[in-house]
Amino acid sequence: MTAHDTAPGLDFTPAPGAAPFWRMVAAQAAAELRAMLRNGEQLLLTLIIPVLLLTGFSLASLIDVGGGRRVDFLVPGVLALAVMSTAFTGQAIATGFERRYGVLKRLGATPLSRSGLMLAKTSAVVGVEIIQAAVIVAVGLALGWRPHGSFLGAALLILLGTAAFSGLGLLMAGTLRAEATLAGANLVYLVLLGAGGVLFPLTKFPDGLRSALELLPISALTGGLRAVLTQGAALPLVPLSVLAAWAVLSLALVSRTFRWE
Repeated sequence: MTAHDTAPGLDFTPAPGAAPFWRMVAAQAAAELRAMLRNGEQLLLTLIIPVLLLTGFSLASLIDVGGGRRVDFLVPGVLALAVMSTAFTGQAIATGFERRYGVLKRLGATPLSRSGLMLAKTSAVVGVEIIQAAVIVAVGLALGWRPHGSFLGAALLILLGTAAFSGLGLLMAGTLRAEATLAGANLVYLVLLGAGGVLFPLTKFPDGLRSALELLPISALTGGLRAVLTQGAALPLVPLSVLAAWAVLSLALVSRTFRWE
């Protein structure tokens, strides 16, 4: 007796095939988010260090921010640093070692495509960034920070910055060995921390060097967030354009060059 005989109108015949694309992306994004939140070293990099920098440099006169209150200068920069630490540094290192240990090789044997993996990882990064932003904003408000401008403008900058840094992190992790990715990602983090306008105004640099530094994604994100949250600007077009260009270029390269193993 078949299933059709016992339950007319119901079909229990297996339907092999891949799940819908967005369901696969959502499942992988949830797994990525759980892994990121359980990683103590990554949590230190993405949340604790930015909060310590914000608190320490806001309360102590260790840097010259070129006028104005230190906390007003620092909060947008630390928000940008949190985006970079999560979307670029943490993701590059984690993905690099996933390649080394064969995790991505097993994912490559599933119907999940390169674009699906990129979307899942970026979605997980956005989830962590929401937590980061809530904590950093709360600490900033406790230190006396009072934001101005458009929340939507700041959110758009952060989303474009996330896409740009996520693309760069996956590009590094998908082409270099895990050890090289670990060293390179940490080196880039330190260089951009000092030269990206996070803690020191870009006006401290010579004119020629400053023009080049302003084209970096961290400088564009930091400058754009300061324009919106400190100066009350609506949509800073130059930073948005720089971030969009980095996002398109890096993600296009990832889609072509990313290796599962």
